[in-house]
Amino acid sequence: MSGVTTEPPVYSEPSSRKLSRGGISFVRVKKITQIGIKSIYSHGLRSLLTVLGIVIGVAAVIAMLAVSEGSSYEAQQQFRDLGANNILLKSVKPAEVEESSSRGFGRPQAIVYGLTYGDVETIRVTIPGVTNVISSRIVKKNIWNLGISMNTDVVGTSVDYPVSRNYNLRAGRFFSEAEVRDHSNVVVLSDEVAKVLFPIDNPLGQSIKIDSDYYNVVGIMESEGFSNLGQNQAGSSNAAPSRIFIPITSSKSRFGETTIRQTAGGMEMETVELHESIIQLDDQDAVIEVGEIIGQILGRRHKNVDYAVEVPLALLRQAQESAFRDQIVAGAIAGISLLVGGIGIMNIMLASVTERTREIGIRRALGARKRDIIAQFLTEAVILSGVGGIIGVILGVIIPFVISAVWGMTTIVTPMAPVLAFSISALIGVVFGIYPSIRAAEMDPVEALRHE
Repeated sequence: MSGVTTEPPVYSEPSSRKLSRGGISFVRVKKITQIGIKSIYSHGLRSLLTVLGIVIGVAAVIAMLAVSEGSSYEAQQQFRDLGANNILLKSVKPAEVEESSSRGFGRPQAIVYGLTYGDVETIRVTIPGVTNVISSRIVKKNIWNLGISMNTDVVGTSVDYPVSRNYNLRAGRFFSEAEVRDHSNVVVLSDEVAKVLFPIDNPLGQSIKIDSDYYNVVGIMESEGFSNLGQNQAGSSNAAPSRIFIPITSSKSRFGETTIRQTAGGMEMETVELHESIIQLDDQDAVIEVGEIIGQILGRRHKNVDYAVEVPLALLRQAQESAFRDQIVAGAIAGISLLVGGIGIMNIMLASVTERTREIGIRRALGARKRDIIAQFLTEAVILSGVGGIIGVILGVIIPFVISAVWGMTTIVTPMAPVLAFSISALIGVVFGIYPSIRAAEMDPVEALRHE
């Protein structure tokens, strides 16, 4: 009919072909994956051994990093407990003094060394930013409760001592300023000492005997591994060591500053005013610099180096740097296992290319392109490394918990470790699968069809 035009039919291209224009279609990816899984399954034992290399490598990376992280946390936690704003001073017997005292005969003479009240007062007055000074005296004594006795450290200190060392009380209280001022006979026990002296009874309100004096128990420090919030993953605690605490004024008036102890050569007398002193600052950024200044002040006031200056913040930073180096070493050592696993993947893929030469020739003759062959063999390599990576991550997360349960070591699995280990395993599958895939794709189809 005139006036009526007939348009040619519009050819609709199949969707699979549309998707394949810019690359490999979803259908083709699915088909390649199925072929890869079938090929892997047909060589089950060989594939299992190849995957095992990746599993061991991934698990080793995660486990070693967990152990390294746990050890680092424990070391750093000890310095954190000392306080980032604190500087710790300690009395140290000089080696020459100790050697001369060991050769002494006749009536012993008192060896005088260590920190003095004048030292800490000078530091308090001359250094700006010092908010508090907590001094301590430590004396070894036998303590008694009825017929039970034990030898422990008796720490004479002030009311701020638990806060400065991040110690917590399990029961009762610490002594007060009034009790320090009045030289009161009050004592706070560590949990370990309380369990020995009072295996059945509640120690609070009862008394223990030190020398000829009785001290009323007013508090108990928490035990190791115990926390108000429960034990955390790393097993840290704010527990005092096995010792007892009394007011520093009581220690000075009851025990004096000179102690006498029995040695192999006779008696030895020591005069130490202070065994420890904690200097607290208001500015954390100035702690390291102030620590150096305190060292200079003590150096001018002491003829011998009978003291030690510890800056927890500096030690913490050193521990962090050391932990980072240890983690790199641990990761590198464990990474060798992943490298071996990657070599295993390349080996099995090269063997697979040789065995399937005729199959490759047939596929090329039927129209398969080089990129199809590359995709097929690369998919098989990624499947092997991916499965090995997943199993390795599961084992790598379980192993640290087993180590903690069996050996009591602190282990911490950070979220980054499994992600990093799995990513490396997947990358290894790609890297070590590229060469066998290209080698398969570069085969001459005619020569491949002739292969027997």
